[in-house]
Amino acid sequence: MTLPPKLARLLEERRAAILLAGGADKLEQRHKKGQLGARERLETLFQQGTYQEFGAHVTHDAHAFGMEGKSLPSDGVVTGTGFVDGQHVAAFSQDFTVCAGTLGKAHANKIVRLMNFALAQGIPLVAFKDSGGARIQEGVDALSGYGEVFYANVLLSGVVPQIAAVLGPCAGGAAYSPALMDFIVMTRRNAQMFITGPEVIKAVIGHETTMDEVGGAEMHAAVSGNVHFLAEDDAHAIAIIRSLLSYLPANNTEDPPHRLDPGLDLSHDDAIDALIPDQANEPLDMPAVIRRIVDDGELLEVHASFARNIIVGLARIGGVVVGIVANQPQVMAGALDINASDKASRFIRFCNAFNIPLVTLVDVPGFLPGVEQERGAIIRHGAKLLFAYASCTVPKITLVLRKAYGGSYLAMCSQEMGADMVFAWPTAEIAVMGADAAVKLLYRREIEQAEDRAEKAAEYAAAYRAEFASPYASAARGYITDVIQPAETRAALRLALRKTLAKRERRPAKKHGNIPL
Repeated sequence: MTLPPKLARLLEERRAAILLAGGADKLEQRHKKGQLGARERLETLFQQGTYQEFGAHVTHDAHAFGMEGKSLPSDGVVTGTGFVDGQHVAAFSQDFTVCAGTLGKAHANKIVRLMNFALAQGIPLVAFKDSGGARIQEGVDALSGYGEVFYANVLLSGVVPQIAAVLGPCAGGAAYSPALMDFIVMTRRNAQMFITGPEVIKAVIGHETTMDEVGGAEMHAAVSGNVHFLAEDDAHAIAIIRSLLSYLPANNTEDPPHRLDPGLDLSHDDAIDALIPDQANEPLDMPAVIRRIVDDGELLEVHASFARNIIVGLARIGGVVVGIVANQPQVMAGALDINASDKASRFIRFCNAFNIPLVTLVDVPGFLPGVEQERGAIIRHGAKLLFAYASCTVPKITLVLRKAYGGSYLAMCSQEMGADMVFAWPTAEIAVMGADAAVKLLYRREIEQAEDRAEKAAEYAAAYRAEFASPYASAARGYITDVIQPAETRAALRLALRKTLAKRERRPAKKHGNIPL
């Protein structure tokens, strides 16, 4: 049976109107600003020919206040699924050319239906955020729609990866949805994310500020820590998303996409020796060490601009997808503070949720001292890091490169916090505190009575390091697995990861632990 010409024509007319969305003029305006259209974003994300749209003909309640006679193609949001490098992915893209991409009830229903589909199929969700916020004309219906989206975000959390790309405005309550997702990518230009903008802040408290200060991408990446990746434009944001997906499993029941080569290279890497500073007080170049350890020197760093005293990111070691957590001695001497604790804790919990083994590289002098840190609740924030590691059941491999003092030694995944294997370089110092501080406490009287106090202090410090702080002292007590040469690091980590991939760990039955938020 051939479709009657009238019906075929009607279908094509409807499709044309939907594809036109807010009109060619509005789309051209976006192109001039360096932005892609809503459908163009999905076309760029998905492999050609694999996109299938959900709910293209859905639209708003025409009887809503002030909405009579208005056309809102697809109700301002495009939803569907496709393949990204062979992986099935669900995605929605808010369309600013249609009623400023505002969210009404039908708009929200489309998003929630797609999220439920992602949950049922066990596939990642990508959200392109570009919206003027709640559709005021729909009143409480719009608020109800936001609530349903937030609830679905929480249902999906820890089950399928959720990635948000903020490519335009994301204001008020709309900002909570990306905040409930696993990763946020945001473009430097054209994008804003805030609860209250400059005008509201001025009206309520009289303080004058700018959009960059309260809602700009660079502020969120470096100061608030809300944004995980900065992108130059829409195309760059989508490239980051594709790279991120290449490390992630489809859902929490699957393993990440390891690339296990039967011919595992266990050769030594003598070049890593050159990265060890000659003097103990010189900071180690941790990014350079990471590049020597991970496959092809590639690390997808997460939160690169925020809490730079700690490094987190995704990589492969011997083909095994891993989450890297490493102190950065070149920033604040690598000390842990409030922001570093939060940054690392959330990344660790993400890796645990999606079966990604953790490799922790330790060079930490302690928790950052100071009145601001104490009043800012460093105890509570540092406890998050302890909680995150202790509750984590994926393979955990730790390497102590140099300093590991006091509580920060435990907080960086020591054996006592559940590490499956702990290695140390001969340069490692594992102790309650650094040798100089310990000597001042233990041998103050002897040093004060010596003729050459500096020489005597150095003598005591050397003895303290040898007897109490050397990696061999910890190894003798069974606290570390082995002391290895730096050149052996890559091979040791590759073997350890392969041998722990089958790890299964039973925990006490409970609804969930109570992390110190």
